[in-house]
Amino acid sequence: MNASAMGLLAGHAGAGTGRTPGFDDVDTLAVTTVRMLAADAVQAARSGHPGLPMGAAVPAWVLWSRFLRHDPSDPAWPDRDRFVLSAGHGSMLLYALLHLFGYDLPLDELRRFRQWESKTPGHPEHGHTPGVETTTGPLGQGLANAVGMALAERMLAERANIDDHTVVGHRTWVLAGDGDLMEGISHEAASLAGHLGLGRLIVIYDDNDTTIDGPAGLSCTDDVLGRFAAYGWQASRVRDGNDADAVAAALAEAVADESRPSLIAVRTTIGYGAPTMAGTSGVHGAPLGEEELAAARAAAGWPEERFHVPGEVAERCRSLAAHGRAVRLAWEKERATWAEAHPGLAAEWDPSAKPGTPAGLDTLLPVFQPGGTMATRAASGAVLAAIAADYPALVGGSADLAASTNTTIPGSADVRRGVYGGRTLHFGIREHAMGAALNGIALHGGLRPYGSTFLVFSDYMRPAVRLAALMRLPVIFIFTHDSIVVGEDGPTHQPVEQLESLRLIPGLAVLRPADANETAACWQLALRRDDGPTVLVLSRQSLPVLPPAPAGAIAGQGARIVLEGSERPDVAIVASGSEVTLALAAAAELAGSEVSVRVLSVAWRERFEEALDADSELLPDCPVIWIEAGVPHGWRALARAGDAVFGLRRFGASAPGEVVYAELGFSVPALVRTALDQVRSRPEWGNTCRTR
Repeated sequence: MNASAMGLLAGHAGAGTGRTPGFDDVDTLAVTTVRMLAADAVQAARSGHPGLPMGAAVPAWVLWSRFLRHDPSDPAWPDRDRFVLSAGHGSMLLYALLHLFGYDLPLDELRRFRQWESKTPGHPEHGHTPGVETTTGPLGQGLANAVGMALAERMLAERANIDDHTVVGHRTWVLAGDGDLMEGISHEAASLAGHLGLGRLIVIYDDNDTTIDGPAGLSCTDDVLGRFAAYGWQASRVRDGNDADAVAAALAEAVADESRPSLIAVRTTIGYGAPTMAGTSGVHGAPLGEEELAAARAAAGWPEERFHVPGEVAERCRSLAAHGRAVRLAWEKERATWAEAHPGLAAEWDPSAKPGTPAGLDTLLPVFQPGGTMATRAASGAVLAAIAADYPALVGGSADLAASTNTTIPGSADVRRGVYGGRTLHFGIREHAMGAALNGIALHGGLRPYGSTFLVFSDYMRPAVRLAALMRLPVIFIFTHDSIVVGEDGPTHQPVEQLESLRLIPGLAVLRPADANETAACWQLALRRDDGPTVLVLSRQSLPVLPPAPAGAIAGQGARIVLEGSERPDVAIVASGSEVTLALAAAAELAGSEVSVRVLSVAWRERFEEALDADSELLPDCPVIWIEAGVPHGWRALARAGDAVFGLRRFGASAPGEVVYAELGFSVPALVRTALDQVRSRPEWGNTCRTR
């Protein structure tokens, strides 16, 4: 290694040890330990992926022992470097390192790899295993999460680092494989990161030229370095992934360039150390087998004892961990000095705390006067503006649709390359990367992210929304243009199945307010949720403004009564979103026929279902009409014999929105006819289901 590289290693802010970077026999032992721990665990589980951990052990060890700034005794240290194993199938690489460096991951947990309730699941899970920064496995997601983490670091650094105080100054490191870079999300995310100049983002590309089907060249011959250079990244290559000095020099070069993100393609051999399987696709996702594992041990001069950790390696890792703790304690002192000098800033931008819920949220929410009309997307914009004024942690934007989704924070500067102090993010037409980057911002901490697009395009980002729910991240997704009333743009832009599809995701709160005041209540609910993501589904068209909902009605039962014809109604109409307006219009017509109607607005159907299971009195003992301008499957599951369900079994059409609505069966006359039929046939109701 040249002298300049050694100097960078010893002096850069993210250096993990402060030691002379020269590698010795203990480093060699440590690399072999990582390889064999991975092979042993996969063999014990009789499933898993030994190839990546064995092939990438050298670059991983170089990073963790020489560069990564972390303290195993405090995995949540706010200014730690983030390490993202985007190629999550190689999870045993991460688990081996976490164990060796002293995270709360005992050797017995490695022995229980992939077993029920172990801390070592098949793919890394955030919140389940100490030291795991994000849930990975779906390829490309981790890389895109890292873009969000790196962006959050820059945004907080610009706010907090003043008067020579540095309380935010860490890096985000990624280990990615061929599959990560093939996935389309990597193109979106890498383009965004290069555009924003996220210089503290460094990706190690495990370039082993092997996929499940065989050589990577069977399906992909991209010029990866040229591609990333075109995105505005520093792109370099290490031709021998077992050359620790070369890997360290490349990492040092990446650290030295803070004007752009870096990708280092490190040529490795998948399954390195397995005598006959190394370099083949067969070692990707299956145990070595007893014979091959024994041969690998013999070739490495390794003891027959499974899960063997040499004393010298354990001692080296303890020493490295102790240094990390010292770095963290020094940061704690710096932070205390900074907080004393800037108490107001410390309270506003505390990098060690979650953003939480804005103080006095109830008083911040606007109240809209009944009688007028307003699209719920416009109401959402008004609510966002009111909240953001007193909630500086709130940041977000759109996939190039801010004017349509009403998601620009008034008076906020745009986040741009080198200028990160603003709050409005421009993700471009990159829905998938937007979703995953929002997850990364939430994972980082210190900021509360939201992002927006049209509901029909939520399909582009569904994997990221699903992972937000899996990780219980408090991300807010704003999806507008919520129904066939989008109109002239036609069926390509008219969501029919998306709303129901989103409701299928466990832990995702899907809120579809009926009017401006319900929109404010749904924003309130979303901001108070800290255990999962929330979707706000909003209308393009204007809707009548109704009286505000009773406090806690939506959060408590998911629904509210917006019209009560009598104590014993003849029929009930249950609707969500814009269909509540249609239900109220039909109820007014039915009143002229002396038919008493109860109208329910269901803003949160999942919570409404829970309320019904708990014997809620929201539904009266009478026929019910269920109505939503989408696929009817979820509503049919709630319907009883004699109920009617208005939904869609087809795509929409191009015409003015109100025409499409009526032609597809969503009209006052159709509702009135159905209600009268139900009332006349009582008590022996028919078993009807109206779908178009």
